[in-house]
Amino acid sequence: MTPGQDHKLVQRNRKAFHDYSVLDRLECGVVLVGSEVKSVRAGNVSIKEAHGRIDGGEGFLLNMNISAYDKARENHDPNRKRKLLLHSRELRRLKQQLQEKGLAWIPLSIYFQKGRLKVEMGLCQGKKRHDKREKMKRDDARREMERFVKRGS
Repeated sequence: MTPGQDHKLVQRNRKAFHDYSVLDRLECGVVLVGSEVKSVRAGNVSIKEAHGRIDGGEGFLLNMNISAYDKARENHDPNRKRKLLLHSRELRRLKQQLQEKGLAWIPLSIYFQKGRLKVEMGLCQGKKRHDKREKMKRDDARREMERFVKRGS
């Protein structure tokens, strides 16, 4: 999802698009404490190593690092397990899909929508090394063609 007028992009997980093929996308809310929200608004968040998991009929985001907020009296644990807000039918469908071999639930971007923090989660399949090389070759060829077209005009 690209942020529109009512979206404020905080961070995009470019590593996820390099390492995985995105099969499906899902927007989720995140349960945070006050100091975490302030820290995210300041841009002190990293979703590079984060992933999602379903435990006991609830979705959780693991390894999302939200740095401590300087001005808070009581700070939070930076790498704590954070609950994702999803409908039960979405959770059931997702749990079924995640049981397939080789699929992962990865955060693609984190943004504010109407003042609420949202995470765009992707159902992803890992790319093999040769797939990554093929994509790099295609991207290089596309860039070379664009350069050639610009020089010719």
